Amino acid sequence: MIKTSALTFIVASIVGASSLGAQNLPVREHTLKNGMRVLLVERHDEPTIACGWLARVGSSNERPGITGLAHLFEHMMFKGTKTIGTKNANRDVELNDLQDKVQAEIRSEMSLLREKQRRGEIKNITDPSVRTPRLQNLLDEFDKLVKEQRELIVKDEIWQTYEAAGSTGLNANTSQDRTFYIVSIPSNKLELWALLESDRIMNPVFREFYSERNVVLEERRQTLESRPDGLISEAYNAMTWMASPYSWQVIGWPSDISQVTREQANEFFATYYAPNNITAVLVGDFNSDKTIALIEKYFNRIPANPKGVPEIITEEPPQPAQQRMIAHAETQPSIQINFKTVSSVHKDAPALRALASILSGSSGGGRFGGGGGRPSGRLGKSLVLEQKAATSASAFSRGQKLDGIFSFRATPLPGQNPEILEALIYAEIQKIVKDGVTDQELTRVKNAAQMSFYLSQESNTGLRGALAEAESAGSYQDFLQDPTRLQAVTKEDVQRVASEYLVQERSNVLITTRAGAPAGRRPRPNQPQEVN
Repeated sequence: MIKTSALTFIVASIVGASSLGAQNLPVREHTLKNGMRVLLVERHDEPTIACGWLARVGSSNERPGITGLAHLFEHMMFKGTKTIGTKNANRDVELNDLQDKVQAEIRSEMSLLREKQRRGEIKNITDPSVRTPRLQNLLDEFDKLVKEQRELIVKDEIWQTYEAAGSTGLNANTSQDRTFYIVSIPSNKLELWALLESDRIMNPVFREFYSERNVVLEERRQTLESRPDGLISEAYNAMTWMASPYSWQVIGWPSDISQVTREQANEFFATYYAPNNITAVLVGDFNSDKTIALIEKYFNRIPANPKGVPEIITEEPPQPAQQRMIAHAETQPSIQINFKTVSSVHKDAPALRALASILSGSSGGGRFGGGGGRPSGRLGKSLVLEQKAATSASAFSRGQKLDGIFSFRATPLPGQNPEILEALIYAEIQKIVKDGVTDQELTRVKNAAQMSFYLSQESNTGLRGALAEAESAGSYQDFLQDPTRLQAVTKEDVQRVASEYLVQERSNVLITTRAGAPAGRRPRPNQPQEVN
């Protein structure tokens, strides 16, 4: 952890700091012979190490038919290896093979039902009442195989091993661009981490693969479908992106989740979980030279993928017209307006984040942040305090690996239709396009973002996450150089990106009202309406 006195000195030095970058954080980079990269930051304040490794694979690396597979792998990587997670490794492999064979026959039966559904002979292929006797027999046979395998499984053996060694925080998460596996360990257990994690990559066993699909489907129901606006948000996102693989949710489409095969999973794993697509990030109490030797000992055993990772070449085309969605849900009425922008490493990304912070009055949130909706920003002052049209209003800019989104969100006063806020938001955009922003606004944003940059380094886990996020979209150097890039943003840059990217004709608008609420009158563009 950064000492209080050191942090105080850093914060006091923010104003006027114009060249703070990579040289201020001692990141050591090392590449193994198989292409795996390692980032190391030594900190000896406490005897722990925040460990993680990210595979540069997320939902954007999927395709229709296998959406949700990257997230499914997040689940499968905790199922164990050839030696971890089972009482009988040989029988475990046999049961996996038998499950694959039965599932192949189940898919053949499902294809027959899918054709009947296409012809209108049945309504839903997942309805148990439409199953053929053969399909039901196959499902019963599969259930018996699953039950036998579960009797052999040593549940959560990876976590139990870590926990017995005093480790905490074993977890993982998946985004559109990466999957990140993390754990914090005592500094004397680094070799255990290297052994377990290299084994997970080199010798994974995707046991319970088919039944885990059902777990993911249940997760989708609980986290997305059960929310009043969950399916609306999913549809809105799909409407916003026309060609980009960002158009589907990380958790995937239900029809794909329920039908993906272990064969497809093995191919996906071989492509994207090769060491030449992986970066390890370690922050904490260790000796870098000894740690590199240890990592080489364990991870160099894993062969590289000589073909490399397929490049995503599909580009989001220019949006020819505004797109609108009107939805009704038992949730708070709101308006959201999305504009497609640029990746997080694009030269305009810092100016877009500064713009979002000026509008919201937020800190800027580091490389991937922006938002908050406090009345100190232009949106809050205008829509909430002055015009009394909204209870909250915010903007944020998020750059990812391929593209970015600049989003406005606002909630109207009780009883008001959120559509009346649309023109007010466009009016605030036009003020910046026409008159720009002030020196004071931009300086405040830069200072707050500089503070956020240093606060992200205050804990080992925070720095581990920041470095990993930067690696998922570009390089850790992008994180280290972010303060310099943001300090270089000018008022003219902010005005230019507002004019270039926040174009009303290329907006994507979502109006959400309660079921049965009156539609209201849509204001003409850039004509603020009186609100009682």
